[in-house]
Amino acid sequence: MVKGARPVILSEGEAVEIPCGKPGTGAATPATIRAALAPHQVDALLVKQRGRRKAVLIADMDSTIVADETLDQLAALIGCGDAVKRITDATMNGALDFAAALTERVALLRGHPAALLEDVWKTTQINEGAQTLVKTMRAHNARTALVSGGFTFFTSRVAEACGFDEHYGNVLGIEDGTLTGRLAAPILGPDSKKAHLTRLLAERGAQNSAALATGDGANDLPMLHHAGFGIAFHGKPKLRAEVSLQVNFTTLRSLLFAQGYRAEDFVE
Repeated sequence: MVKGARPVILSEGEAVEIPCGKPGTGAATPATIRAALAPHQVDALLVKQRGRRKAVLIADMDSTIVADETLDQLAALIGCGDAVKRITDATMNGALDFAAALTERVALLRGHPAALLEDVWKTTQINEGAQTLVKTMRAHNARTALVSGGFTFFTSRVAEACGFDEHYGNVLGIEDGTLTGRLAAPILGPDSKKAHLTRLLAERGAQNSAALATGDGANDLPMLHHAGFGIAFHGKPKLRAEVSLQVNFTTLRSLLFAQGYRAEDFVE
C-alpha cells in the first residue's frame, strides 16, 4: 500500500506529482506499482524530492530520441534488413557483444552508395517530447549531449534538430561516395557512453546525482547506472529488468515531469 498527499498537477490530464513519505515495511515496490498501472498505460517514476532538476542530460539516439534504429533502416534500403535487425535486436537485449555486432552489421553495407544515408534521414522521425526535453533543460542551464552507438551522419542532424549542445557517434567509412563496410574511427560503445557522462559531470563540477541519462538498449546500461536519474525509455527487456526508473508508455516529456517541471515551464 502507498499513501500520498494531495496530488500536484504538473500537466492537466497528463501528469501529476504525488508526495509520499519514505516507504515503510510492506510498502509496494516500484515494480508492483508499475504492474498495477500498466493496464492503464500509466508510467510511475518514484524519485526523491531533493535534487530532482539535473545539470546534465545524456541521451541515446536510436529508439530513444528518434523512433527507429537508423542502421536497420539503412539495411532495409540495401536489402539486408532482416539480417541486420536480428543482430540489432539481440545486441540491444544484451545477447551479443556490442562492438562485434556493430562491425558485423556495418560490413553488410559494403559497396552500397552513401547517398542512401540521406534517404534514411528523410524518413527519420524524432520522438514526441525530444525537442521539448532538450530545450527545456538547456533553458535551465543543463548541459545536453547525444551519445549514440549509431552514426555521426545522423547524430549531427538529430542534435541540430533537437538543440543538443554536443553529439557523439560512430563514423562510417565512405570512399568515393561508397560505403566501405568499415568504421573510420574507434567504436563508441557502452563504456564510451559512460565515459562521456563522466566527462560532462567533471566539466560541470557536479556529482553523478546531477545527471539524467536515458536510453532503450543494453548498451545504455553503464551510463544509466552511473547517472542520478537513469531512465529506461521504452526499454528492451534487459533494460527493464535492471533499471527501476522506466517510461514504458508515455513520451519524453515524462523525463521533465520526473524533475518536477510543470508543462507551463516547458520550452517548445
